[in-house]
Amino acid sequence: MKDKKHFNATRRRFIRNAAIVGGSFFIVPRHVLGRGFIAPSDKLNIAGIGAGGKGEGDLKEFSKSPNVNIVALCDVDDRQSKNSRERFPNAKYYKDFREMLAKEKNNIDACSVSTPDNTHTVAAIAAMQMGKHVYVQKPLTHDIFEARLLTESAKKYKVVTQMGNQGASGDGVRLMQEWYNAGTIGDATAIHVWTNRPVWPQGFGKPKTTDEVPAELNWDLWLGPAQFEEYHKEYVPFNWRGFWSFGTGALGDMGCHLIDPAFKTVGLGYPTEVECSEGSVFEKMWNASYYPESCPVSSSIKLRFPGKNGKPDVKLYWMDGGIIPERPDELGADEKMGGGDGGVIITGTKGKMMCETYGANPKLLPTSRTDEVNVPQTIARVPEGHYLQWVNACIAGYGKKELSSSFEYAGPLTETILMGNLALRSWNIKSADGKSFPGRKKLLWDAENMKITNFDEANQFVKREYRSGWHL
Repeated sequence: MKDKKHFNATRRRFIRNAAIVGGSFFIVPRHVLGRGFIAPSDKLNIAGIGAGGKGEGDLKEFSKSPNVNIVALCDVDDRQSKNSRERFPNAKYYKDFREMLAKEKNNIDACSVSTPDNTHTVAAIAAMQMGKHVYVQKPLTHDIFEARLLTESAKKYKVVTQMGNQGASGDGVRLMQEWYNAGTIGDATAIHVWTNRPVWPQGFGKPKTTDEVPAELNWDLWLGPAQFEEYHKEYVPFNWRGFWSFGTGALGDMGCHLIDPAFKTVGLGYPTEVECSEGSVFEKMWNASYYPESCPVSSSIKLRFPGKNGKPDVKLYWMDGGIIPERPDELGADEKMGGGDGGVIITGTKGKMMCETYGANPKLLPTSRTDEVNVPQTIARVPEGHYLQWVNACIAGYGKKELSSSFEYAGPLTETILMGNLALRSWNIKSADGKSFPGRKKLLWDAENMKITNFDEANQFVKREYRSGWHL
């Protein structure tokens, strides 16, 4: 990377000149510094955009590598970033990632982006355009257009990328792939995915009142490219997930963890159609609540993927808010279906397989088959884990190491998830006279052109309008 080489060269010149000024030039053998010592110029310098909440955990994981320096932190809320600032006292602290990138561009090699969903893309693309490797939390983006953009930008700028769906590096999803590739369940025809989310308030309108912005929070920067609205304590630090302006709901929160095992195992591409239904809250007799600005209390979504190479089409069913699929006949009445947070069942022409969230604890159905079926290990495991896989790939350089969820893969996965959200939002579009809902039908998707072909009003959810002052 040009900036890194420039920075390392500058650092070496500084050390050399300081020694000369001191009256002599010393060459210190590496063994004097201690066995296993890693020179500062050999380390990956990471900046954290979003240092609280999940960002705090991400930075902690990266720092477990002896090859990592956390050199800069950025967060719009001093309360949330407190622990990270204490853990990395030598890291420079900023509130605006744009200022941080401008001032630290020669000091950083990579960025971790863990902000509310509405700011993922503007932060990631700014770092990528500077040639910085990026790790971006799930879902990769807020909008379908943004997901396509980041996918293409990773190739354009030749940077190492990873989405933060850590289960993608687990052994479970690799075992499922090996079972599937060996023909254990035949060709997939249906996939059922469910979650216990939302576990935050969702399905009601935005707050009717406003609150005073805390002194530690820069509300304007927190909003990022979202349209301006007044601050309310209900949004920060977590419940923003339930509002379309900022978050992506239950599907955005858990879809990348739950759909990933099936997406990877079956080798799904872009869907061609989507339809959905939503749960309603009745605030009074015969009158269901109507809050199109809020993600629904529960939903059911069906996506169709075209079969490849003569194989059958695959239907993927998503359920949240307490809805779960029918228990398979092959699963005993007292056996656990999925896990506490949700699960995945893949139905094929010759059998079924099941796993928990993150692809954990995979099983063939009936479960007795799990120990009876043995297939060779053909897919390498990731012993270092999801975070350090990205770190090691960044150090190796673009294109040198395989990643579990690079944007080449994570982009289409995210587009699939956001297609479900497009359907949910279209569900609430009213006709001009307010008497009907024309979006409550099967929506047909032209993936190449990122366009719904049979209901044009749905296309407003492909790409949102950014607030003045924010752009890609």
